[in-house]
Amino acid sequence: MKKDIYAKIKKIDELTPLLGALRKKGKKISHCHGVFDLLHPGHLKHFEAAKKKADVLVVTVTRDEYVNKGPGRPVFNQDLRAESIAAIECVDYVAINDWPTATETIKRLRPHFYVKGNDYAKRQDDITAKIYEEEEAVKSVGGAMYFTDEVSFSSSSLINMFLTPYPEEARNFFLDFRKRYACDRIINTLKAIAGVKVLVIGDVIIDEYHYCVGMAKAQKDNIIATKFVNDEIFAGGVLAAANHIAGFCKDVTLVSCLGQKNDYKDFIKTHLRPNIKTNFYDRQDAPTVVKRRFVEPNFLTKLFEICYLEDAAALPPALESRVCDYLDRRLKDFDMVLVADFGHGFITPKIVQTLCEKANFLAVNVQTNSANIGFNLITKFPRVDYICIDEAEIRFACHDRFSDLKQLVRIISKKLNCHKIIITRGHKGSLVYSKKEGFKEVSIFSKEIVDRIGAGDAYFSITAPCVFKDNPMEVIGFIGNAVGAMKVLIVGNRLPVEPVPLFKYIATLLK
Repeated sequence: MKKDIYAKIKKIDELTPLLGALRKKGKKISHCHGVFDLLHPGHLKHFEAAKKKADVLVVTVTRDEYVNKGPGRPVFNQDLRAESIAAIECVDYVAINDWPTATETIKRLRPHFYVKGNDYAKRQDDITAKIYEEEEAVKSVGGAMYFTDEVSFSSSSLINMFLTPYPEEARNFFLDFRKRYACDRIINTLKAIAGVKVLVIGDVIIDEYHYCVGMAKAQKDNIIATKFVNDEIFAGGVLAAANHIAGFCKDVTLVSCLGQKNDYKDFIKTHLRPNIKTNFYDRQDAPTVVKRRFVEPNFLTKLFEICYLEDAAALPPALESRVCDYLDRRLKDFDMVLVADFGHGFITPKIVQTLCEKANFLAVNVQTNSANIGFNLITKFPRVDYICIDEAEIRFACHDRFSDLKQLVRIISKKLNCHKIIITRGHKGSLVYSKKEGFKEVSIFSKEIVDRIGAGDAYFSITAPCVFKDNPMEVIGFIGNAVGAMKVLIVGNRLPVEPVPLFKYIATLLK
Protein backbone atom coordinates (compact mmCIF):
# COMPACT_ATOMS: atom_id res chain seq x y z
CA MET A 1 0.00 0.00 0.00
CA LYS A 2 2.77 2.45 0.94
CA LYS A 3 4.53 1.81 -2.35
CA ASP A 4 1.30 2.66 -4.23
CA ILE A 5 0.94 5.87 -2.26
CA TYR A 6 4.46 7.05 -2.99
CA ALA A 7 4.11 6.06 -6.65
CA LYS A 8 1.31 8.61 -6.91
CA ILE A 9 3.57 11.48 -5.80
CA LYS A 10 5.30 13.10 -8.76
CA LYS A 11 7.19 16.25 -9.60
CA ILE A 12 5.47 18.79 -11.86
CA ASP A 13 8.01 18.06 -14.61
CA GLU A 14 7.15 14.36 -14.39
CA LEU A 15 3.42 14.98 -14.52
CA THR A 16 3.52 17.15 -17.65
CA PRO A 17 4.43 14.37 -20.16
CA LEU A 18 2.46 11.75 -18.22
CA LEU A 19 -0.78 13.76 -18.45
CA GLY A 20 -0.02 14.61 -22.07
CA ALA A 21 0.00 10.91 -22.90
CA LEU A 22 -3.29 10.38 -21.05
CA ARG A 23 -4.92 13.25 -22.96
CA LYS A 24 -3.90 11.63 -26.28
CA LYS A 25 -5.78 8.51 -25.14
CA GLY A 26 -8.89 10.62 -24.66
CA LYS A 27 -8.73 10.77 -20.88
CA LYS A 28 -10.27 13.78 -19.08
CA ILE A 29 -8.22 15.41 -16.30
CA SER A 30 -9.38 17.28 -13.19
CA HIS A 31 -6.98 19.39 -11.15
CA CYS A 32 -7.41 20.53 -7.52
CA HIS A 33 -4.97 22.82 -5.75
CA GLY A 34 -4.62 24.06 -2.18
CA VAL A 35 -2.74 24.00 1.12
CA PHE A 36 -4.71 21.08 2.63
CA ASP A 37 -3.06 21.61 6.01
CA LEU A 38 -5.57 19.42 7.82
CA LEU A 39 -7.50 16.92 5.72
CA HIS A 40 -11.17 16.68 6.70
CA PRO A 41 -14.46 15.26 5.26
CA GLY A 42 -14.97 18.40 3.18
CA HIS A 43 -11.73 17.73 1.32
CA LEU A 44 -12.69 14.11 0.68
CA LYS A 45 -16.07 15.12 -0.75
CA HIS A 46 -14.37 17.81 -2.83
CA PHE A 47 -11.89 15.33 -4.32
CA GLU A 48 -14.62 12.77 -5.02
CA ALA A 49 -16.72 15.39 -6.83
CA ALA A 50 -13.69 16.48 -8.87
CA LYS A 51 -12.97 12.87 -9.87
CA LYS A 52 -16.56 12.39 -11.10
CA LYS A 53 -15.91 15.14 -13.69
CA ALA A 54 -12.94 13.32 -15.23
CA ASP A 55 -11.00 10.10 -15.59
CA VAL A 56 -7.87 11.33 -13.77
CA LEU A 57 -7.60 13.51 -10.65
CA VAL A 58 -4.41 15.46 -9.96
CA VAL A 59 -3.96 17.37 -6.68
CA THR A 60 -1.19 19.92 -6.22
CA VAL A 61 -0.11 21.12 -2.79
CA THR A 62 1.24 24.55 -1.82
CA ARG A 63 4.90 24.47 -0.76
CA ASP A 64 5.60 25.31 2.90
CA GLU A 65 7.32 28.63 2.10
CA TYR A 66 4.28 29.84 0.14
CA VAL A 67 1.66 29.11 2.80
CA ASN A 68 0.69 32.68 3.70
CA LYS A 69 -1.36 31.87 6.77
CA GLY A 70 0.99 33.44 9.29
CA PRO A 71 3.18 32.08 12.11
CA GLY A 72 2.72 28.44 13.01
CA ARG A 73 1.37 27.46 9.60
CA PRO A 74 1.42 25.06 7.95
CA VAL A 75 1.01 22.74 10.90
CA PHE A 76 2.00 19.79 8.69
CA ASN A 77 4.89 20.03 6.24
CA GLN A 78 4.49 19.66 2.48
CA ASP A 79 5.66 16.04 2.37
CA LEU A 80 3.18 14.91 5.02
CA ARG A 81 0.38 16.79 3.29
CA ALA A 82 1.24 15.23 -0.07
CA GLU A 83 1.44 11.72 1.40
CA SER A 84 -1.93 12.12 3.16
CA ILE A 85 -3.63 13.16 -0.07
CA ALA A 86 -1.95 10.35 -2.01
CA ALA A 87 -3.53 7.88 0.43
CA ILE A 88 -7.01 8.89 -0.78
CA GLU A 89 -8.34 6.32 -3.26
CA CYS A 90 -9.95 8.74 -5.74
CA VAL A 91 -6.71 10.77 -6.13
CA ASP A 92 -4.52 9.55 -8.99
CA TYR A 93 -1.51 11.88 -8.73
CA VAL A 94 -0.14 14.39 -6.23
CA ALA A 95 2.58 17.00 -6.67
CA ILE A 96 4.10 19.71 -4.50
CA ASN A 97 3.72 22.94 -6.43
CA ASP A 98 6.88 24.74 -7.54
CA TRP A 99 5.39 28.27 -7.55
CA PRO A 100 3.50 30.52 -5.10
CA THR A 101 0.20 30.10 -7.02
CA ALA A 102 -1.39 27.47 -9.24
CA THR A 103 -1.33 29.64 -12.39
CA GLU A 104 1.91 28.30 -13.90
CA THR A 105 1.01 24.75 -12.85
CA ILE A 106 -2.34 24.94 -14.65
CA LYS A 107 -0.59 26.05 -17.83
CA ARG A 108 1.81 23.10 -17.63
CA LEU A 109 -0.66 20.38 -16.62
CA ARG A 110 -3.41 21.65 -18.97
CA PRO A 111 -6.37 20.10 -17.09
CA HIS A 112 -9.84 19.86 -18.65
CA PHE A 113 -11.30 21.04 -15.33
CA TYR A 114 -9.71 23.20 -12.64
CA VAL A 115 -11.82 22.41 -9.57
CA LYS A 116 -12.37 24.69 -6.57
CA GLY A 117 -14.71 24.49 -3.58
CA ASN A 118 -17.99 26.36 -3.41
CA ASP A 119 -16.44 28.96 -1.10
CA TYR A 120 -14.58 30.28 -4.18
CA ALA A 121 -17.70 30.51 -6.37
CA LYS A 122 -18.12 34.12 -5.26
CA ARG A 123 -14.89 35.27 -6.84
CA GLN A 124 -15.05 38.73 -5.29
CA ASP A 125 -14.68 37.15 -1.84
CA ASP A 126 -11.24 35.72 -2.65
CA ILE A 127 -8.82 37.81 -0.57
CA THR A 128 -5.91 37.18 -2.91
CA ALA A 129 -7.92 37.72 -6.12
CA LYS A 130 -5.86 34.82 -7.57
CA ILE A 131 -9.03 33.02 -8.61
CA TYR A 132 -9.28 35.36 -11.61
CA GLU A 133 -5.73 34.54 -12.71
CA GLU A 134 -6.36 30.82 -12.27
CA GLU A 135 -9.56 31.00 -14.29
CA GLU A 136 -7.76 32.83 -17.09
CA ALA A 137 -4.97 30.22 -17.02
CA VAL A 138 -7.32 27.24 -17.32
CA LYS A 139 -9.25 28.91 -20.15
CA SER A 140 -5.95 29.60 -21.96
CA VAL A 141 -5.29 25.84 -22.16
CA GLY A 142 -8.82 25.02 -23.29
CA GLY A 143 -10.12 23.95 -19.89
CA ALA A 144 -12.86 25.25 -17.61
CA MET A 145 -13.39 26.20 -13.99
CA TYR A 146 -15.67 23.94 -11.98
CA PHE A 147 -16.95 24.59 -8.45
CA THR A 148 -17.97 21.64 -6.30
CA ASP A 149 -21.07 21.97 -4.15
CA GLU A 150 -20.14 19.68 -1.29
CA VAL A 151 -20.21 20.01 2.49
CA SER A 152 -17.70 22.69 3.48
CA PHE A 153 -15.31 22.76 6.42
CA SER A 154 -12.41 25.07 7.22
CA SER A 155 -8.98 23.60 7.96
CA SER A 156 -8.05 26.85 9.71
CA SER A 157 -11.14 26.66 11.94
CA LEU A 158 -10.38 23.06 12.89
CA ILE A 159 -6.71 23.83 13.52
CA ASN A 160 -7.59 26.88 15.61
CA MET A 161 -10.00 24.79 17.66
CA PHE A 162 -8.09 21.53 18.10
CA LEU A 163 -4.47 21.99 16.99
CA THR A 164 -3.91 25.64 17.82
CA PRO A 165 -0.41 26.85 16.89
CA TYR A 166 -0.92 29.94 19.07
CA PRO A 167 -0.01 30.57 22.72
CA GLU A 168 -2.74 29.69 25.22
CA GLU A 169 -3.40 33.34 26.08
CA ALA A 170 -3.83 34.13 22.38
CA ARG A 171 -6.40 31.37 21.92
CA ASN A 172 -8.48 32.80 24.77
CA PHE A 173 -8.16 36.27 23.27
CA PHE A 174 -9.33 35.03 19.84
CA LEU A 175 -12.36 33.25 21.32
CA ASP A 176 -13.50 36.53 22.86
CA PHE A 177 -12.48 38.79 19.96
CA ARG A 178 -14.28 36.68 17.32
CA LYS A 179 -17.59 37.21 19.13
CA ARG A 180 -17.41 40.95 18.43
CA TYR A 181 -15.44 41.36 15.21
CA ALA A 182 -15.78 39.48 11.94
CA CYS A 183 -12.86 38.84 9.61
CA ASP A 184 -14.36 41.00 6.84
CA ARG A 185 -14.60 43.99 9.15
CA ILE A 186 -10.90 43.82 10.06
CA ILE A 187 -9.77 43.38 6.47
CA ASN A 188 -12.04 46.20 5.30
CA THR A 189 -10.54 48.41 8.00
CA LEU A 190 -7.15 47.94 6.33
CA LYS A 191 -8.50 48.34 2.80
CA ALA A 192 -10.20 51.60 3.82
CA ILE A 193 -6.87 53.36 4.50
CA ALA A 194 -5.79 53.16 0.85
CA GLY A 195 -6.87 56.76 0.20
CA VAL A 196 -5.15 58.30 3.23
CA LYS A 197 -2.53 60.83 2.11
CA VAL A 198 0.56 60.40 4.31
CA LEU A 199 3.75 62.34 4.97
CA VAL A 200 6.46 60.17 6.55
CA ILE A 201 9.37 61.94 8.22
CA GLY A 202 12.34 60.71 10.25
CA ASP A 203 15.88 59.35 10.24
CA VAL A 204 17.25 57.25 7.38
CA ILE A 205 19.16 54.18 8.55
CA ILE A 206 21.04 51.78 6.31
CA ASP A 207 21.09 48.37 8.00
CA GLU A 208 23.93 46.03 7.08
CA TYR A 209 24.00 42.37 8.09
CA HIS A 210 27.47 40.83 7.77
CA TYR A 211 27.05 37.09 8.23
CA CYS A 212 30.02 35.33 9.79
CA VAL A 213 30.76 32.07 11.60
CA GLY A 214 33.04 31.61 14.57
CA MET A 215 36.36 29.85 14.14
CA ALA A 216 38.43 29.92 17.33
CA LYS A 217 40.24 32.21 19.74
CA ALA A 218 43.15 33.99 18.12
CA GLN A 219 46.47 32.52 19.27
CA LYS A 220 48.07 35.79 20.37
CA ASP A 221 45.06 37.91 21.33
CA ASN A 222 41.99 37.52 23.49
CA ILE A 223 39.56 37.81 20.61
CA ILE A 224 37.27 35.35 18.85
CA ALA A 225 37.99 35.12 15.14
CA THR A 226 35.11 34.77 12.69
CA LYS A 227 34.94 33.85 9.03
CA PHE A 228 32.99 36.12 6.67
CA VAL A 229 30.19 34.33 4.75
CA ASN A 230 28.17 37.03 2.96
CA ASP A 231 26.29 40.27 3.60
CA GLU A 232 22.97 42.01 3.01
CA ILE A 233 21.97 45.67 3.03
CA PHE A 234 18.47 46.78 4.05
CA ALA A 235 16.57 50.05 3.86
CA GLY A 236 15.94 50.70 7.56
CA GLY A 237 14.73 53.48 9.80
CA VAL A 238 12.23 55.81 8.17
CA LEU A 239 12.76 54.01 4.84
CA ALA A 240 11.32 50.83 6.34
CA ALA A 241 8.42 52.75 7.89
CA ALA A 242 7.61 54.32 4.51
CA ASN A 243 7.75 50.94 2.76
CA HIS A 244 5.34 49.38 5.26
CA ILE A 245 2.73 52.13 5.08
CA ALA A 246 3.04 52.51 1.29
CA GLY A 247 1.80 48.94 0.84
CA PHE A 248 -1.55 50.02 2.29
CA CYS A 249 -1.77 53.75 1.45
CA LYS A 250 -1.43 54.80 -2.19
CA ASP A 251 -0.14 58.36 -1.64
CA VAL A 252 3.01 58.50 0.51
CA THR A 253 5.66 61.25 0.66
CA LEU A 254 8.95 60.69 2.48
CA VAL A 255 11.04 63.52 4.00
CA SER A 256 14.52 63.01 5.46
CA CYS A 257 18.18 63.93 5.02
CA LEU A 258 21.20 62.04 3.70
CA GLY A 259 24.91 62.44 4.27
CA GLN A 260 26.52 63.97 1.21
CA LYS A 261 29.60 61.75 1.30
CA ASN A 262 27.66 58.48 1.50
CA ASP A 263 24.17 59.38 0.37
CA TYR A 264 23.13 55.84 -0.68
CA LYS A 265 20.71 57.49 -3.14
CA ASP A 266 21.03 54.78 -5.77
CA PHE A 267 20.49 52.04 -3.20
CA ILE A 268 17.50 53.85 -1.66
CA LYS A 269 15.93 54.47 -5.06
CA THR A 270 15.83 50.74 -5.77
CA HIS A 271 14.63 49.79 -2.28
CA LEU A 272 11.58 52.02 -1.89
CA ARG A 273 8.11 51.18 -3.14
CA PRO A 274 7.31 52.97 -6.43
CA ASN A 275 4.39 54.94 -4.95
CA ILE A 276 6.67 56.76 -2.45
CA LYS A 277 7.58 60.32 -3.42
CA THR A 278 10.84 61.47 -1.82
CA ASN A 279 12.18 64.79 -0.61
CA PHE A 280 15.73 64.24 0.66
CA TYR A 281 18.00 67.01 1.98
CA ASP A 282 21.78 66.75 1.75
CA ARG A 283 23.79 67.10 4.96
CA GLN A 284 27.49 67.87 4.56
CA ASP A 285 28.53 67.66 8.21
CA ALA A 286 27.36 64.09 8.95
CA PRO A 287 27.11 60.76 7.14
CA THR A 288 23.99 58.83 6.31
CA VAL A 289 23.48 56.62 9.35
CA VAL A 290 24.75 53.08 8.80
CA LYS A 291 24.35 50.30 11.37
CA ARG A 292 26.58 47.34 10.60
CA ARG A 293 25.67 44.19 12.48
CA PHE A 294 27.79 41.07 12.52
CA VAL A 295 25.43 38.10 12.56
CA GLU A 296 25.80 34.35 13.00
CA PRO A 297 23.75 33.08 10.03
CA ASN A 298 22.31 29.81 11.36
CA PHE A 299 20.41 31.30 14.28
CA LEU A 300 20.67 35.00 13.30
CA THR A 301 22.47 35.73 16.57
CA LYS A 302 23.80 39.27 16.55
CA LEU A 303 27.41 39.26 17.69
CA PHE A 304 28.52 42.88 17.40
CA GLU A 305 27.38 46.21 15.97
CA ILE A 306 29.23 49.23 14.58
CA CYS A 307 27.30 52.47 14.05
CA TYR A 308 28.45 55.06 11.52
CA LEU A 309 26.77 58.29 12.62
CA GLU A 310 27.36 61.82 13.85
CA ASP A 311 24.34 62.58 15.97
CA ALA A 312 26.28 64.73 18.44
CA ALA A 313 26.14 67.62 15.97
CA ALA A 314 22.90 69.60 15.66
CA LEU A 315 21.22 69.85 12.28
CA PRO A 316 22.75 72.90 10.50
CA PRO A 317 20.41 75.93 10.92
CA ALA A 318 20.12 76.58 7.18
CA LEU A 319 19.10 72.97 6.54
CA GLU A 320 16.68 73.01 9.45
CA SER A 321 15.05 76.18 8.03
CA ARG A 322 14.62 74.55 4.61
CA VAL A 323 12.89 71.55 6.16
CA CYS A 324 10.62 73.75 8.28
CA ASP A 325 9.76 75.92 5.25
CA TYR A 326 8.75 72.80 3.32
CA LEU A 327 6.61 71.59 6.23
CA ASP A 328 5.00 75.02 6.61
CA ARG A 329 3.96 74.95 2.97
CA ARG A 330 2.97 71.30 2.59
CA LEU A 331 1.59 69.91 5.85
CA LYS A 332 -1.92 71.11 5.05
CA ASP A 333 -1.89 68.84 1.97
CA PHE A 334 -1.58 65.62 4.00
CA ASP A 335 -4.24 63.82 5.99
CA MET A 336 -1.67 62.66 8.50
CA VAL A 337 2.02 62.78 9.38
CA LEU A 338 3.92 59.70 10.53
CA VAL A 339 7.07 60.53 12.52
CA ALA A 340 9.66 57.74 12.78
CA ASP A 341 12.13 59.38 15.15
CA PHE A 342 15.20 57.26 15.86
CA GLY A 343 16.96 60.09 17.68
CA HIS A 344 19.80 60.58 15.21
CA GLY A 345 19.48 64.33 14.87
CA PHE A 346 16.99 64.98 12.07
CA ILE A 347 13.89 65.63 14.18
CA THR A 348 14.99 68.89 15.84
CA PRO A 349 12.98 71.03 18.32
CA LYS A 350 12.00 73.46 15.53
CA ILE A 351 10.84 70.61 13.29
CA VAL A 352 8.91 69.18 16.25
CA GLN A 353 7.27 72.57 16.83
CA THR A 354 6.28 72.90 13.18
CA LEU A 355 4.84 69.40 13.08
CA CYS A 356 2.86 69.91 16.27
CA GLU A 357 1.45 73.24 15.09
CA LYS A 358 0.65 72.37 11.48
CA ALA A 359 -0.02 68.62 11.08
CA ASN A 360 -3.66 67.66 10.60
CA PHE A 361 -3.07 64.38 12.43
CA LEU A 362 0.24 63.52 14.09
CA ALA A 363 1.35 59.92 14.75
CA VAL A 364 4.69 59.55 16.54
CA ASN A 365 7.08 56.76 17.38
CA VAL A 366 10.28 57.78 19.18
CA GLN A 367 12.81 55.03 19.67
CA THR A 368 15.38 54.42 22.33
CA ASN A 369 18.60 52.86 21.06
CA SER A 370 22.23 52.57 22.14
CA ALA A 371 23.04 56.07 20.84
CA ASN A 372 20.32 58.00 22.68
CA ILE A 373 19.24 56.16 25.84
CA GLY A 374 17.41 58.59 28.12
CA PHE A 375 17.49 61.49 25.63
CA ASN A 376 15.03 60.68 22.83
CA LEU A 377 11.71 60.87 24.67
CA ILE A 378 8.10 61.15 23.51
CA THR A 379 7.70 64.13 25.84
CA LYS A 380 9.66 66.35 23.42
CA PHE A 381 6.42 66.47 21.40
CA PRO A 382 3.93 68.85 23.10
CA ARG A 383 1.04 67.49 21.04
CA VAL A 384 0.48 64.04 19.51
CA ASP A 385 -2.68 62.36 18.18
CA TYR A 386 -1.37 58.79 18.26
CA ILE A 387 1.61 57.43 20.19
CA CYS A 388 3.09 53.99 19.61
CA ILE A 389 6.17 53.18 21.71
CA ASP A 390 7.43 50.25 23.73
CA GLU A 391 7.29 49.81 27.50
CA ALA A 392 10.89 50.86 28.10
CA GLU A 393 10.34 54.08 26.15
CA ILE A 394 7.31 55.17 28.16
CA ARG A 395 9.14 54.35 31.39
CA PHE A 396 12.09 56.51 30.26
CA ALA A 397 9.67 59.33 29.45
CA CYS A 398 8.08 59.12 32.90
CA HIS A 399 11.40 58.48 34.72
CA ASP A 400 9.63 55.55 36.36
CA ARG A 401 10.84 51.94 36.30
CA PHE A 402 8.27 50.26 38.53
CA SER A 403 4.84 51.95 38.54
CA ASP A 404 1.80 50.34 36.96
CA LEU A 405 1.98 50.74 33.17
CA LYS A 406 -1.61 51.98 32.91
CA GLN A 407 -0.80 54.77 35.33
CA LEU A 408 2.11 55.88 33.14
CA VAL A 409 -0.07 55.82 30.03
CA ARG A 410 -2.57 58.13 31.75
CA ILE A 411 0.27 60.50 32.71
CA ILE A 412 1.57 60.73 29.13
CA SER A 413 -1.96 60.99 27.72
CA LYS A 414 -2.70 63.97 29.94
CA LYS A 415 0.68 65.65 29.48
CA LEU A 416 0.61 65.46 25.66
CA ASN A 417 -3.17 65.67 25.30
CA CYS A 418 -2.98 62.39 23.39
CA HIS A 419 -6.07 60.21 23.59
CA LYS A 420 -4.87 57.18 21.64
CA ILE A 421 -1.78 55.27 22.79
CA ILE A 422 -0.41 51.78 22.23
CA ILE A 423 2.46 50.34 24.26
CA THR A 424 4.14 47.34 22.65
CA ARG A 425 5.47 44.81 25.17
CA GLY A 426 7.28 42.10 23.22
CA HIS A 427 6.28 38.63 24.43
CA LYS A 428 3.57 40.22 26.61
CA GLY A 429 1.64 41.54 23.62
CA SER A 430 0.43 45.14 23.67
CA LEU A 431 -1.50 47.52 25.89
CA VAL A 432 -4.03 49.58 23.96
CA TYR A 433 -5.57 52.78 25.31
CA SER A 434 -8.02 55.41 24.23
CA LYS A 435 -9.73 58.00 26.38
CA LYS A 436 -13.08 56.85 25.01
CA GLU A 437 -12.60 53.06 25.24
CA GLY A 438 -10.20 52.75 28.18
CA PHE A 439 -7.58 49.98 28.30
CA LYS A 440 -7.45 46.69 26.40
CA GLU A 441 -4.72 44.07 26.56
CA VAL A 442 -3.97 42.24 23.32
CA SER A 443 -2.00 39.02 23.72
CA ILE A 444 0.96 38.02 21.59
CA PHE A 445 -0.16 35.91 18.62
CA SER A 446 3.00 33.88 18.10
CA LYS A 447 6.20 33.05 19.97
CA GLU A 448 7.96 32.14 16.74
CA ILE A 449 10.76 34.68 16.12
CA VAL A 450 13.37 34.92 13.39
CA ASP A 451 14.46 38.55 13.87
CA ARG A 452 13.00 41.32 16.04
CA ILE A 453 14.61 44.17 14.09
CA GLY A 454 11.95 46.49 12.64
CA ALA A 455 8.91 44.85 14.26
CA GLY A 456 7.95 48.03 16.13
CA ASP A 457 8.31 50.13 12.95
CA ALA A 458 5.94 47.81 11.07
CA TYR A 459 3.43 47.80 13.93
CA PHE A 460 3.41 51.59 14.16
CA SER A 461 3.38 52.30 10.42
CA ILE A 462 0.43 50.08 9.53
CA THR A 463 -1.70 50.92 12.58
CA ALA A 464 -1.24 54.73 12.34
CA PRO A 465 -3.59 55.31 9.36
CA CYS A 466 -6.11 52.96 11.00
CA VAL A 467 -6.06 55.21 14.07
CA PHE A 468 -6.48 58.26 11.82
CA LYS A 469 -9.64 56.63 10.41
CA ASP A 470 -10.98 56.45 14.00
CA ASN A 471 -11.32 52.67 14.23
CA PRO A 472 -11.78 50.99 17.62
CA MET A 473 -8.44 50.77 19.38
CA GLU A 474 -8.99 47.11 20.23
CA VAL A 475 -9.22 46.40 16.49
CA ILE A 476 -6.05 48.40 15.91
CA GLY A 477 -4.26 46.43 18.62
CA PHE A 478 -5.34 43.20 16.92
CA ILE A 479 -4.05 44.45 13.55
CA GLY A 480 -0.78 45.62 15.13
CA ASN A 481 -0.13 42.30 16.85
CA ALA A 482 -0.86 40.44 13.59
CA VAL A 483 1.62 42.71 11.80
CA GLY A 484 4.22 42.16 14.53
CA ALA A 485 3.82 38.38 14.39
CA MET A 486 4.45 38.46 10.64
CA LYS A 487 7.33 40.93 10.81
CA VAL A 488 9.41 38.93 13.30
CA LEU A 489 9.54 36.13 10.71
CA ILE A 490 11.34 38.45 8.26
CA VAL A 491 15.12 38.92 8.45
CA GLY A 492 15.85 42.59 9.20
CA ASN A 493 14.05 44.86 6.74
CA ARG A 494 14.54 42.46 3.85
CA LEU A 495 10.82 42.79 2.98
CA PRO A 496 7.93 44.96 4.17
CA VAL A 497 4.72 43.47 5.51
CA GLU A 498 2.47 42.98 2.48
CA PRO A 499 -1.34 43.47 2.45
CA VAL A 500 -2.50 40.13 0.97
CA PRO A 501 -0.47 37.87 3.32
CA LEU A 502 -1.68 40.03 6.22
CA PHE A 503 -5.29 39.66 5.06
CA LYS A 504 -4.86 35.89 4.80
CA TYR A 505 -3.27 35.72 8.25
CA ILE A 506 -6.16 37.71 9.75
CA ALA A 507 -8.65 35.41 8.03
CA THR A 508 -6.79 32.42 9.46
CA LEU A 509 -6.79 33.87 12.98
CA LEU A 510 -10.50 34.66 12.98
CA LYS A 511 -11.84 31.39 11.54
